[in-house]
Amino acid sequence: MAPKSAKPKTSRNPDLIRGVGKFSRSEMYHKRGLWAIKAKNGGVFPKHDPKPAAPKPAEKLPKFYPAEDVKKPLVNKRKAKPTKLRASITPGTVLIILAGRFKGKRVVFLKQLSSGLLLVTGPFKINGVPLRRVNQSYVIATSTKVDISEVNVEKFDDKYFAKEVEKKKKKGEGEFFEAEKEEKKSLPQEKKDDQKTVDATLIKSIEGVPDLKAYLAARFSLKSGMKPHELVF
Repeated sequence: MAPKSAKPKTSRNPDLIRGVGKFSRSEMYHKRGLWAIKAKNGGVFPKHDPKPAAPKPAEKLPKFYPAEDVKKPLVNKRKAKPTKLRASITPGTVLIILAGRFKGKRVVFLKQLSSGLLLVTGPFKINGVPLRRVNQSYVIATSTKVDISEVNVEKFDDKYFAKEVEKKKKKGEGEFFEAEKEEKKSLPQEKKDDQKTVDATLIKSIEGVPDLKAYLAARFSLKSGMKPHELVF
């Protein structure tokens, strides 16, 4: 015999609209036969004793315990989502930096890195902005674009910009009181060559567009009477 198909459960009091039943509370009292159950038990609903809970096994206390409280790290189940790039930012778009050392400078967007940061450059020869990473929250995208099809940026990733961690040397008593000038760390020659290679290709396409070189060299700033919300970039 074929197994009987389970019928979907339906309510005895269907909703006319959400939250409002077809039958009233007194009608459902008679419909469900609660009056008969109450009459059998002397006008009171029967009460059932709760089931006894199973005894829990006694936990043994550890013989040894740490002298200080050891903090347990919380389990982080949150998965990092890739940063979504704004629709107005595409490779070659000229951006205006709003914060940091190069505030107000115009830069060319090259690509988005795996960390979500934007790889940009001035170029360095035009406005002094080197290859660097910028958060898209601190830039304004303009309608001006530069052709970067010939610029090779496959080499650049987040590891390229990672700083080398050096161990700090312990200072003696004499070195502690003497104020010595710290030597400035020079940029590796490899990174200087990479900057020149990117700039050479990028400047060629910039010089092909009239007034673009002067536009990138000029710093953006607001003057009195200018309304930022009415500006078209």
